[in-house]
Amino acid sequence: MEDWQQRVIDEKTQLDERLQKLEAFINTDAASVVSVEENQRLIRQQQCMNDYAQVLQERIEAWG
Repeated sequence: MEDWQQRVIDEKTQLDERLQKLEAFINTDAASVVSVEENQRLIRQQQCMNDYAQVLQERIEAWG
């Protein structure tokens, strides 16, 4: 495996961990203390992170 491929895998792993933490926060009562606008931003962030994670996964799978 090339160094750059390992970096992509590491990036995907880190992103997945951050996404899990974000989703955990969004699904707790703690999320109810933030404003509606902030909650919407968190959900948009989650969507973007999911899209990014999907692209990284596709890249990894394309290697073969």
